[in-house]
Order: sequence, then C-alpha cells, then structure tokens
Amino acid sequence: MTQPPHDEPTADSPDELREQVEHTREELGRTVEALAAKTDVKARAQEKATAAREQAAVKADELKAKAVGLAHQAQDKLPDPVKDKAAQAAEQARAKAARAGQLWHDKAPESVQQKTTQGAQMARDKRGLLLAASVAVVVWMVCRRRKG
Repeated sequence: MTQPPHDEPTADSPDELREQVEHTREELGRTVEALAAKTDVKARAQEKATAAREQAAVKADELKAKAVGLAHQAQDKLPDPVKDKAAQAAEQARAKAARAGQLWHDKAPESVQQKTTQGAQMARDKRGLLLAASVAVVVWMVCRRRKG
C-alpha cells in the first residue's frame, strides 16, 4: 500500500477520516473557486474598469476642487467695482433665466422639457465646475478690456 500524497497522517477513526475528507473538500472548493476567478476574463475586466472609473471620479473631484479654489482666489483679487458688476450681471442673468424658463415651460413639448430637466440636473450636480468656469470667463473679459 502507498503513503497518502500529503503530509497529514491517516485517520485513526471513521470520524477523523470524515473530518479530513470534509477539510479536503473545502480546500478543493476554495482552490477551484480561485482558479475559476482567474480564468473569468470578463469579470476581471469589469473589476479593472470599475477601479479605473472610481480612480477617474476621484481625480475629477480633485480637479474640480482645485478649479473652484483657483476661481475663488481670482475672484478675491478682483477690485470691488468689478465684483459689483459681476454680481449685478449674475442677478440680471437669474431674472432673464426665470423669464425664459417660464416661457419655455409654457411653450415647449413635454418630451423636450424632460430632456432639459435632465440637463439642468446635470448642471446643478456640476455647479462648482460651472461657477469656476464662469468666474474664469469674467476675469478673462476684465483683463482683456483693461489691455484693449
């Protein structure tokens, strides 16, 4: 008779033998699962894509925060008359947007309104980035006027 291929001693009783068999089955099950996971290319690709997506989202948040910070710095450096004009322009824009929104609500088809609502929600979600871009445009316009 030959020796078992592993280092474990043979069982002295049927209960010990059952316990060893169960332990071996569990080990074999874990090994098979690990091998199956390594050969599942689609699942591994999805895991990598998810990790890349999460990393991109983190980077986008960092860049957004940096842009907002730079916009605030640029805004703080503006002279008070320019800040006042920017606030005035923002208020006028809000009033015109409200009037346009009401007109839009009264005249636009329902399907177009739904798409517009989705776009507006997306803009609200990215409000900081839009604010930073707006401030950058105002700063650029002021600098351009001073030079010209």
